[in-house]
Amino acid sequence: MSQSIRSFNALTPQLGSQVFVDPSAVVLGDVALGDDCSVWPMVVIRGDMHRIRIGQRCSIQDGSVLHITHAGPYDPDGFPLTLGNDVTVGHQATLHGCTIGDEVLIGMGAMVMDGAVVESQVVLGAGSLVPPGKRLQSGYLYVGRPAKAIRPLTNKELSYFTYTASNYVKLKNDHIEQNYV
Repeated sequence: MSQSIRSFNALTPQLGSQVFVDPSAVVLGDVALGDDCSVWPMVVIRGDMHRIRIGQRCSIQDGSVLHITHAGPYDPDGFPLTLGNDVTVGHQATLHGCTIGDEVLIGMGAMVMDGAVVESQVVLGAGSLVPPGKRLQSGYLYVGRPAKAIRPLTNKELSYFTYTASNYVKLKNDHIEQNYV
């Protein structure tokens, strides 16, 4: 097992087929990554106190932090972290105990907090903050701190989700072919 993939409390991350994890990243504990995911340099995916589930063709970009909220006296069930399919997480984003639907773009430096839900087909702009418990409805561009719906997504923007997911699948395949891992 690589130093990037680490067991914790007898829970070892589960990786689907053709998953790329950069050697500088850390994937720890109760984590499952779907097929064709990419985890880029300096990412931390830490499932040490609750589960993290990441769908297929997701790209977690440089410096992002994905974590959970543990179950305890203040949150009896805690909050796991769940990402759907075809999710692109921009550089240095923080996802913490939230639920992200399918075909979502999380902008660079954005933060999504405990119990928040980002429905499918959403663009969350760079630097935006989704407060605890907030729900972002499908089909909109959200920006700001706190994030607010600015406008509906265009047809071109809606087609971008699968384009960017496919682009990162090709890029991670190039890294794998060059024996980068």
